[in-house]
Amino acid sequence: MKNIFKFIYACLMLSIVSCNDAIEIEQPGRLGAENAFQSVSDLRAGLLGAYNFLDTTGEIGLTAAMTDESHRGKDNGGQNNDEQNFNINSSNAYVSRIWGSNYGAIGMANRVIQAAPSIDSTEDQDEYDNVLGQAHAIRAFAHFQILTFFSPDYTDDSALAGLLVTSPAVDIFEPRPRSTNGEFYTAINADLDMASSLINASEGVTFMGADFVTALRARMAAYRGQYSVADGYAESLLANYSIATQEEYTAMFEDSDFTEVIFSLERSIGDSYDGQGTEGGGWVGSLFAFIDATASGGPFMEMSRAVFNILDGTDDVRLSRNLNIAESTIDPTYETNDNYLNDDMLLVFKYPGGTQPLLNDLKVFRASEMLLIRAEAAADAGDLPGAAILLNQLRDARYGSAQSEYSFNTQEEAFKGILDERRLELLFEGHRWVDLKRLGSRAELEEGKIDRDAKECENLADCTLPKTDYRFTLPIPLSETTANSGVDQNDGY
Repeated sequence: MKNIFKFIYACLMLSIVSCNDAIEIEQPGRLGAENAFQSVSDLRAGLLGAYNFLDTTGEIGLTAAMTDESHRGKDNGGQNNDEQNFNINSSNAYVSRIWGSNYGAIGMANRVIQAAPSIDSTEDQDEYDNVLGQAHAIRAFAHFQILTFFSPDYTDDSALAGLLVTSPAVDIFEPRPRSTNGEFYTAINADLDMASSLINASEGVTFMGADFVTALRARMAAYRGQYSVADGYAESLLANYSIATQEEYTAMFEDSDFTEVIFSLERSIGDSYDGQGTEGGGWVGSLFAFIDATASGGPFMEMSRAVFNILDGTDDVRLSRNLNIAESTIDPTYETNDNYLNDDMLLVFKYPGGTQPLLNDLKVFRASEMLLIRAEAAADAGDLPGAAILLNQLRDARYGSAQSEYSFNTQEEAFKGILDERRLELLFEGHRWVDLKRLGSRAELEEGKIDRDAKECENLADCTLPKTDYRFTLPIPLSETTANSGVDQNDGY
């Protein structure tokens, strides 16, 4: 019932806010927040509409295509060829999706926040506070996603992020400039402070509670290089969330185990992100397969050989979870076979579907990320043995037994090990592109940061990107720069 109501209300809210509007505009004659929200129940419904806009599929697809996570599939008809060749521009569909989904969520959250003071909260004060707190949390998260993908440097407070939107625009013709990272961080922290003071209930992993706020603070502090702060937040979460066993890890991506899930975005048939109806196929799994996880219709993108070669022959559960071994065709002559695109097929199995093929919740924060953040903090502080212990803890859990231990002599070695573990642990979850951008220099990677297999590179114009390439920052979408004369484009585009 919750999901049906969520979908219906999201459709109704399209008359109030458009997910295609980066800046929410107050238009004459349009139903305003003061009329749309009459009760606490209305606020709750508006909150569900904000959740409905949130979607990290764009981030996952872009990252898989533009890094060393994936390669063109056997029956690829041109899907992601531009991204594989690093041909990214302001008209790119992934770029528009990341921008539009996050600003859609911001716009809906703003409506809830704007309307809240006019609502009689005495009918249910606890629910009122909880809804309002979650609206602030959604706005904080969406603004941070914008900063993550559109800012050139997370550690530079003077660098430009995106458009800081905390209220509807009054003048539709008024140019809106981009705000700095510092301004974004200030607004995000203010929203998180407000969320912390208001959220008073836990509603499971698909609604933002106190632990979500802590997890976002941990990730944001790590990205800013504020590692002592990040470590404290991550440590507090790990006191309540354990690292999944092999069995739990497998079940987690079938949405049947939540041992280490801090927060996930619920995916349900009939929601606005259901692009292909109730038959299946309109969800994150469809980035890689056509009909279902057995690739009965042919894979669009496959697991890269570079990743497969790391996992092949090991007991690492991340191999069987990310690769459909039974249905894949693993060519032993891959290195010398000129027809390997047809003879070698590595089927991505990260999102097989829970109740429907390819339909899975999107894991936003997990305990393993918090452990990896703690490893970053240890490495940054020069505690190389501590960083190794944390990485070994994760490896032991994924292998199901004690493994040979990491040992680092330098900070650079430690950060390289952290990048290697993040590559496997967060595979196909939308992190690799960001991780290479923010940690590549600390690991002193060679000029080519993206580690693709040489055979796969034969079909690409470019195999990797230089360390400082402008394409590690996304362009502001053309729809925004066309409509908003005040917004500056990122360098290189």
